Amino acid sequence: MALIHAGFFSNALGMCVACDVILPQKSSSLIGMKTDVKEGKMPVLWLLHGMSDNHTIWQRRTSIERYAAPLGLAVVMPNAHISSYADMAHGNKYFTYIADELPRIMHSFFPFSDKREDNFICGLSMGGAGALKIGLARSENYGAIGCLSAGAFNRRQDDENISEALRKRLAMYYGDRDLKGTEEDVFGNAERIIKEGKTPPRIYHACGSDDFLLDRAHETRDFFNVFEGNPFDYTYDEDPGAHTWEFWDDHIQKFLAFLKLDALSDIRN
Repeated sequence: MALIHAGFFSNALGMCVACDVILPQKSSSLIGMKTDVKEGKMPVLWLLHGMSDNHTIWQRRTSIERYAAPLGLAVVMPNAHISSYADMAHGNKYFTYIADELPRIMHSFFPFSDKREDNFICGLSMGGAGALKIGLARSENYGAIGCLSAGAFNRRQDDENISEALRKRLAMYYGDRDLKGTEEDVFGNAERIIKEGKTPPRIYHACGSDDFLLDRAHETRDFFNVFEGNPFDYTYDEDPGAHTWEFWDDHIQKFLAFLKLDALSDIRN
């Protein structure tokens, strides 16, 4: 595998940004790790970080390179700062950057497949909610979504039991904007996909039984379980664990297995 630290200019954000990229590399003498490269253009996982972290965190806290290596899967890890992956009312347009501009830039740099069945988006906590938001708002671009330790809405402006600091942050994200029918309307976008007869992305959702966002995960689980025939192939795992890297390290592997990219019965090694 190759690890590339990319720095480039974002027109959407109006500034230089950082993004780490893992690329598949076939090797015959690499010790201790299986590798593979798919024929043709590369499938790619767009992997999102949580609120306290940045684009380096998945490499520092998990073995994501080792997990992706036998799958021939590229991994793109952008930095979205503390943005909630939103086009912020008082800040930058991070939804536009991650959902629209970043894929165009990365496809111009690397031989990534532009087929929806070869593109996947996943994240944890803030990034899990971001993956659901982006994946459903741009459902034509993704074959599968992974949401770890999050719900469709981790925080709402009308929540009663949140700190004043968090309330101010939500105002910074959304202001007084009506979110219904926008990219932020996760449940509405899911319903729209079905109503319009579009192909739904598959969804893998996992949350720890001791996670402080478990109620939000249940709310999201209950919403998707209402769809007749499970059109999103929605899979929910509630396993022992909390809002920790032990949980995310295990469940990013389960999400990769959910993608069914490899003939191995279990890609964990």
